[in-house]
Amino acid sequence: MSIIPVYIPPDFDTPELLQARTVRTEPAPADGVVPRDFHGTSNHPEYVHLGGGHWLLARESRMDAVMVLKESALEVVEARRVRKGDPVVIGRTENGEEGIYVHSTGFVCDDPELCDKFTFRSRGTRETPFSRSYDEMYRVLRHDREHGHIVWVLGPAVAFDKDSRDAMQFMVEAGYCHALLAGNALATHDLEAAHFRTGLGQDIYTQTLRPRGHYNHLDILNEVRQAGSISKAIRELNLQDGIIAACERCRVPYLLAGSIRDDGPLPEVISDVYQAQDAMRQYARRATTVLALATQLHSIAFGNMVPSYHVMEDGTVRPVFFYVVDMTEFCVDKLANRGSAQAMAILTNVQDFMVNIWHNLK
Repeated sequence: MSIIPVYIPPDFDTPELLQARTVRTEPAPADGVVPRDFHGTSNHPEYVHLGGGHWLLARESRMDAVMVLKESALEVVEARRVRKGDPVVIGRTENGEEGIYVHSTGFVCDDPELCDKFTFRSRGTRETPFSRSYDEMYRVLRHDREHGHIVWVLGPAVAFDKDSRDAMQFMVEAGYCHALLAGNALATHDLEAAHFRTGLGQDIYTQTLRPRGHYNHLDILNEVRQAGSISKAIRELNLQDGIIAACERCRVPYLLAGSIRDDGPLPEVISDVYQAQDAMRQYARRATTVLALATQLHSIAFGNMVPSYHVMEDGTVRPVFFYVVDMTEFCVDKLANRGSAQAMAILTNVQDFMVNIWHNLK
């Protein structure tokens, strides 16, 4: 039995949708400015009526963007990226009456034991047992290793522990990671661990403080900046293990988005937030499963870019699984409150989480 729920499209033969009018557009009045009655997108499957009963599904959607319709080509675009004259879809209703239909109940499940997950029940609490969530996630990861696109969004805590870091290295090397998104800190402390065996000055295995270890992350930043790039530093310093070195060896793309508090930063860090957002969106378009670990701002940012569904090359529509692993409910609650209702929480220490899935997938 497949772990991937079946998608049931809307019934466009209902009287209400048969009578739906053709969707309207208005030209954008200026670059980065949209018409006042623009339609703002959700992360659910959304269709526009082109007339004559022809409804078009938006691919690669995201929340809080607009639709640009050029003949029969429909693109979901951030408003800041709209150009003057682009035909922007107009309308604020979502039931088809303005030619826009939002389909929030498309996924059904042929496994009764899993059905409640895909309606979507999503938010666990600290009292929730997560054994079943782990088992389902293992099935999803095994499936998507071959048939999907798995994106990890990592906070630096994953690199602070030897076993956790080894586990993430395994995920990259074993094909369970198709792209990695993080900030400056994850890469810095992973490289620090590869060179000094410390994370923020603490031994990554014994967790004991090293003398003057607080210099280590600044020293590795300096070394990488001296080398000119992470890949050159890995070669010149002969760094053999870790998450970033595994990405380099396995040609798994990693994207580092900066923040105001960053040290350094590493040369590859994108410091312009909108350039970083555009770069992250490339991975959101392809994602079929997302694991966001102990990084609230990056998780929420990426969650806002990821739709609840993905249209495969053959036209099949499937859900995007979005797991948030953190010590508290805050991050997944924030995502759900912003409209990412498919976000599923696993509340635990991320280092324990990494070791758990390592033992079950290797």
